[in-house]
Amino acid sequence: MFGFDLTTLIANVPALLIGFAFHEFAHAWVADRLGDPTPRSQGRLTLNPLAHLDLFGTLMALFYRFGWAKPVMTNPSYFRGGPLRGRMLVALAGPAMNLFMAFLAVIAWLLTDHWLAASTWGPVVTIMLMAIIGMNLGLGIFNLIPIPPLDGFAVLTGLLPARYARTLWAIESYGMIILVLVLFTNILGSVLQPTVVFLFNLYYKIGHLILSPLIG
Repeated sequence: MFGFDLTTLIANVPALLIGFAFHEFAHAWVADRLGDPTPRSQGRLTLNPLAHLDLFGTLMALFYRFGWAKPVMTNPSYFRGGPLRGRMLVALAGPAMNLFMAFLAVIAWLLTDHWLAASTWGPVVTIMLMAIIGMNLGLGIFNLIPIPPLDGFAVLTGLLPARYARTLWAIESYGMIILVLVLFTNILGSVLQPTVVFLFNLYYKIGHLILSPLIG
């Protein structure tokens, strides 16, 4: 997904801008639809990457495979349907958007591979699209891991009965410590890589099926 050669780094710049911007916009949009005015008031209801990027977090993602954007601030007391359900839906929106963007990029890659294969621009577009696919799959899957402060933790606590969710909330303050410990093991690699490969292959098959009338 990442690399340190110049071509890969350049290709990962638009991939990061798209991945982070769409992820955070999805959080903001769902919170806004649920009745929370906070993201809109803070200028987060936009696809402009500058509104979402954290400079240090972006550089970390670009060079060291782990980074972050500015989190979208919300006030769960505004959420229609209750704070637990709303928190879960807002959290789920970010990774779901990344996975959707990865699928769209696979569709674009299949079209590029068919129509621009012999073009000078074909390899360039392919490199950029593959970076977008890898970035969005990585962000989507990584953020669904149920460890605080990742989105998957809010999704898990929203799915569990309240009495169990409260027990999990007790570890939320230790989330960053747990996450750092996990990052320094091979647990993430053993989970992320196979899942990314599985989803890419699944998207490829679905995309090829959808586009078969166009690309044969």
